[in-house]
Formats: sequence, C-alpha cells, structure tokens
Amino acid sequence: MSRANSFSRRGLLRRIALGLLLAPLAARSVRRARAAAPLLSPQAPEAKAVQYTEDARTAKGAQPGSNCASCALYQGSYGSSQGGCQVFPGKEVKAAGWCSSWAPQM
Repeated sequence: MSRANSFSRRGLLRRIALGLLLAPLAARSVRRARAAAPLLSPQAPEAKAVQYTEDARTAKGAQPGSNCASCALYQGSYGSSQGGCQVFPGKEVKAAGWCSSWAPQM
C-alpha cells in the first residue's frame, strides 16, 4: 500500500481532535440558522393559498383541537409557541395557527 493512501494513527487522532473542536461551532451555526427563520405572515401569498391563520379558533373549517401544534406537518418542538412547517419551508408558523393542509398526527 502506498504511503499517500494509508492513514497513520497520529493523523487519525488529529482528524478526530479537529472534528471534536469544530462540532460545537457547527452545532451553534445550525441553531442560529433555525432561529433566524422568519415568521409566516397570514397575508403572504403562500399563506392565503392554504387559508393560514395565526389563531385556529378564528379559522373557518377548523375542527376543535386542530391547530399547527397538533398537525403532522408541524416541525416545532413540543410546547413551543412557533416552529417550522413542511408546507412553508424556511418559515415558521404559530403553534396555535391553522391552515387547510392540516393533517392529524399518527
């Protein structure tokens, strides 16, 4: 085997150490990117297309208990006031909101 293709133990340990040093920086940048997602406006064209509202109690056609937090497409963490939605990539929706794409969680 050629020297260029083989890994030395010392080289492997250096790469592992570098990875461990950079992991917290990568995690922090991912958290910042997730936190920087703008809140979807009910007046946005994509929101109007699916009748999105920030309060499910005011939505026409919303069943009791159906809101973004109880939707299968909602990506926010449990108990959060807002989070991501698969219908609106790159934007966050209110957990108390509702749209016509609502689907029950399984």
